[in-house]
Order: sequence, then C-alpha cells, then structure tokens
Amino acid sequence: MNKFFLETPAILLDKKTLKKNIEKYQRMCDNENKELWPMLKTHKSSEILKLQIEAGANGVLCGTLEEAEQCAKLGVKNIMYAYPVASTQNIKRVIELSKRSNFIIRIDDLDGAMLLDKMAKEQNVIINYTIIVDSGLHRFGVSLDNLLKFTKEMEKFSNLNLKGISTHPGHVYGANSAKEVAKYVEDECNILKQAKQILVDAGYDIDMITSGSTPTFNDAVKDKNINILHPGNYVFNDVIQIALGAAKEDECALRIYATIISHPRENLYICDAGAKCLGLDKGAHGNTSIIGYGRVVGHPEAIVYSLSEEVGKIEIKGATNLKVGDKIEIIPNHSCSSANLTGYYTIVDNDEVVESVEVDIRGNSKKRF
Repeated sequence: MNKFFLETPAILLDKKTLKKNIEKYQRMCDNENKELWPMLKTHKSSEILKLQIEAGANGVLCGTLEEAEQCAKLGVKNIMYAYPVASTQNIKRVIELSKRSNFIIRIDDLDGAMLLDKMAKEQNVIINYTIIVDSGLHRFGVSLDNLLKFTKEMEKFSNLNLKGISTHPGHVYGANSAKEVAKYVEDECNILKQAKQILVDAGYDIDMITSGSTPTFNDAVKDKNINILHPGNYVFNDVIQIALGAAKEDECALRIYATIISHPRENLYICDAGAKCLGLDKGAHGNTSIIGYGRVVGHPEAIVYSLSEEVGKIEIKGATNLKVGDKIEIIPNHSCSSANLTGYYTIVDNDEVVESVEVDIRGNSKKRF
C-alpha cells in the first residue's frame, strides 16, 4: 500500500534512512576502535534495538528500567542504566538485573549508594557502577573538585564495584548553531580527561570512560580517552539535530504524516497533527534558532507556529501550492518526544508501507500490580 492511503496522523519511519543512520554511527565507532552502546530512550523499540545490535553495538544505555529489563530478556550483553536509583522497588529491580546480565548503574550520591549497597549485601550481589561526572549540564554528576573525595568514600560500600566514569554533555542542546557545538565537545572531552587523570593518579583502575550525545558524537568519537559512546537521537534525527549540524533533512528517518484539513483564512492552514504527535519541544535547553514546532518537508514557506492537542496551525509566508486534502510530512523538532507519543511506527520503503513496529518498551507502560 502506498503511504498516501494511510489514515492520518501517522508516525512514519523510513526504513532505508533508519538503517543508514545506524550503520553510519556504528562505522564511525568501529573506525576509531570505540564501542557503541546506544541510548535507547529515543526509539523504545525492541525491533530497532535488534538492528543496532546486528550492526555491531556492544551494549546499550537505558533511560528507564523497563528498557534495561527488556534488554536483559533479549540477551543483550552489556546494559548500563543512565541514572541512580533510591526507592526500594527500583533497587530490587537493579539487583535482579545485576544477577541476569553485565549491568552497570551510574551513581553520583552517597546516600543512594548506601541504600543500594545495603540491599546488595542482603542479596549477596555485586553491582557494577560508574561515577557520573558533571561536564557542564549541571544536572547529575560529581564535580572535579569533589571527585577524588567522593570516590574514596564510595570504597566503604563493599558490594558496589567501580568500573569507571560517565558523563552526558546534554548542555550542547543550548547551542544555537553548528559552530557553537565545538565548545561543548571541549567540555565533554576535557572534563573526562581530567577526571580520569585524577583517579588514575590516585591508584584507581578506570576501565570504562563513557559519554555521548548525537550533536557531539562526530568529534567526541575521536577522543583518545572515551572508549564507549552513547548517542541516541541519531537513529531518527530531527529539527534540533539539523539546527546543530548533526544531520541533514534526508537523514531524518522519523516523520509525522498529516493531512491539511482546513484553510480558514489567507495564509493559514490547519493540519490534523497536533501536540500529541509533534510535542511542544523547541529544544530542552533553549535553542533559539528553531522556529515553530517542526519542518514541513518540501514547503519552506510553511511554518507550524501553533499546536493544539490534535491539530496544528500552519502559517504561510510567501507563495504556496498547499490545499485542503494534501498530505504533508513534518520532521518534528524532537523525535524522542514524538516516539514516546505513539504506540507503533509505520515503516515505509520508497513510499510503500511495509510493516508496523511496536514501541514496546516505554516507561510506565506495564502494569505493576
């Protein structure tokens, strides 16, 4: 079936572009003798994860424990969880994951570590961890000034095993152009270099130095200290990645397929895709170069300037040939948000619908009682 006959709105995923993106990043890691452990929170799909593993990914970084548990079921060799845990329920899940796989958690807090260590002792389980180092995002992470003290204090937790250090240069999403990205790469690489030196000089073995974001990947993958990379958005790409120079329009695999349903007045069209498809993201950390809520492919004159839940307002600046009944593709600003708003992807190949792929590992998607 040709995609024109699909009900709209629909979340399209171009098969060839998806595979090219996966192969491109894997190839870059292979060329630099680095391991690719992609962040799964972008796609949340077992089927796409399988494509990444088949291409050569050595492990995964998970944004939810649901993702980690699904990876363990699928037999993924190396599983890292991006965040600390502190609740009894989630500590139990981490302990079970550590029994079933080479599981690594990230830690930046002594109180949380104490809770984790206590339950690990009770279960006679050793839990591997990396220390989160703050490289500029100022969210999670230990500062360089406190790193050695923190690491020494972690030694009292006998059932927690230090594997290395991790960071996420997420503040790169505050950049407004490709030229600005370089300074964030410098933050990422220099902080990790200094952190490694501090710990090595103190006698610690640092096996894993892990980091990653899609915008900083092209340069960070060449860094001699980082040995595991965690890009996530690269599988789909989006308007934010275009704005930061990490992708071109034809490298954006995920599109929102919509129909023009109204032309109520001059220079205004309404489509049947709103915030529940496109999200309201204009860049998590203030990218002012992004205009509107997505890019209408083939129609630079069309600006998606306002969203209701189910419909979008499109302002026309200049001449257009759009009319009611036309189907359009919109590249979302942030594909991760759009992916989390759907239950499945409609896979297309040369405009032909070939299959549907379930988004099967979203957080809070399973009953717990």
